Amino acid sequence: MLQQTRVDRVVPRWGRFLDRFPDPAACAEAPVGDVLREWSGLGYNRRAVNLHRCATQVVAMHGGDLPADLDALLALPGIGSYTARAVLAFAFEEDVAVVDTNVARVLARRAGRRLTMGGAQALADASVPDEEGWAWNQVMLDLGALVCRARRPRCGECPVSGGCAWQGSGPDPATGSAGVSGTQSRFEGSDRQGRGRLVAALGRGPVAARHLAPVMGWPDDPGRSEQVAAGVVADGLAIRSGSTYRLP
Repeated sequence: MLQQTRVDRVVPRWGRFLDRFPDPAACAEAPVGDVLREWSGLGYNRRAVNLHRCATQVVAMHGGDLPADLDALLALPGIGSYTARAVLAFAFEEDVAVVDTNVARVLARRAGRRLTMGGAQALADASVPDEEGWAWNQVMLDLGALVCRARRPRCGECPVSGGCAWQGSGPDPATGSAGVSGTQSRFEGSDRQGRGRLVAALGRGPVAARHLAPVMGWPDDPGRSEQVAAGVVADGLAIRSGSTYRLP
């Protein structure tokens, strides 16, 4: 939920979501449309569909409990390297490194060079102190988010600046380094915005095909609306029955 969404928006929704779906079984038993309704407004609705698919597979293959194994986690729908390691580090307190954009930036700056994704992960894994994986990951995530920031890094306040090869001088090695996010494309007027509007409208009820264009914010471009809506259906976010769209 926190990916691309502010903390102040996520906190109340997180609690409500867990009240509705307290465990994988509750999520798996619900229609995917119910999960989408609870997720609406948190960005990237495809993640809600993947979450439902993941919960269904966790129930079917793991008795309703997330596995404490990297390969088993990676085999689940919607779970990649970051999420799998986050589960292992924070739920099971394993000594694995969680590398997000903030951590990757810290690693590249300390190394003084651009890193590949594999290089960043290997460097992070080698840095985790024995039996301190949970705390180490918390510290690294906060260090990148609050001190070693993308813009205006607070190098003078950094508690580990002595081991940093960059220290704010010269070209930033984090720029272009794997795992470090760049500038996000404009949201206003984008297909992503139109998709979000459609899913939000479907949460309130079915939408007729003739109403797609105004619902998605492009009243003068029905062709674009039809094309983007087809992508929403292909991603499992909606179902088209004749001339009507609805949540799955």
